[in-house]
Amino acid sequence: MIFEMGAKLSGDTFDTKKEDKKKSISNEIMAKNQHQLVFTFEKRNGKPVTLVGRFYLEEKEKKELLKLLKKKLACGGAIANEWLELQGDVKEKIKTILEKDGWKFRTK
Repeated sequence: MIFEMGAKLSGDTFDTKKEDKKKSISNEIMAKNQHQLVFTFEKRNGKPVTLVGRFYLEEKEKKELLKLLKKKLACGGAIANEWLELQGDVKEKIKTILEKDGWKFRTK
């Protein structure tokens, strides 16, 4: 019985490239009325965080949308991939602001 451990190093070439996680995200851009936005709610270090997304927009448009929400809700926030993270439990306020702006939400 033979027991082998470790990588097999036979051959002349070795693939040592790391996969870039940011590039694996689809760069599909959609119009705002085609989005089906959903909410998630988390507690991080005991503080509430509301996530809304998935936004398939250009980076500049995501930043503008985040800036608008942060200003209207008077809270902090960040962009994480296709999601917008906003401090606090502000689901209903986000929904009213974005529906006025023409965004659509997935109904459950």
